[in-house]
Amino acid sequence: MQPSHKKPQNARTAPNATTTENRGEAAQRAVREIETAHLFDIVVDLERLDIGAGPLGHRVLFQSAGGSFEGPRLRGEVLPGGGDWALFRPDGTMALDVRLTLRTHDDALVHMTYQGRWTVPHELRAAMADPAERHRIDPDRYYFRTTPLFETGAEQYAWLNDVVSAGSGYLVDGGVAYRVSELV
Repeated sequence: MQPSHKKPQNARTAPNATTTENRGEAAQRAVREIETAHLFDIVVDLERLDIGAGPLGHRVLFQSAGGSFEGPRLRGEVLPGGGDWALFRPDGTMALDVRLTLRTHDDALVHMTYQGRWTVPHELRAAMADPAERHRIDPDRYYFRTTPLFETGAEQYAWLNDVVSAGSGYLVDGGVAYRVSELV
């Protein structure tokens, strides 16, 4: 005997539950487009620690040696000790796994984490490997995007705990920089 896929007679469907009949309609609901607002610009000074090739790719720790950030609602410094546990995949894309601690100008601490992707076209890889040249390459020639999230116990910055943001990255001499925008 085949199991029945019919709904039992005594089963109820919640008034707003999606059923097979109205799924298409729900999937086509208009929602507001995602907008952005400038949150801050950040520069992170980095020291490279090469962990080496492993089963998933080549792992490198880009350790934070300091830096700064500034935006309309907050500014301060990047504390040493965090970093990016980056994985260079076999296809040439770098997968980011970053944890940083920010100290605001009024001495509040903010934990910042993000993941992202940095994809460099094959023809740029040799230039990107050259520490004297990599920061001179136009960032429009590669894809470098991140998704920062924040955590803080500081009351004046508690609004950051609910912010989802996106960053557009580029290389600078001695480190990396991002323009970070809040998704509103």
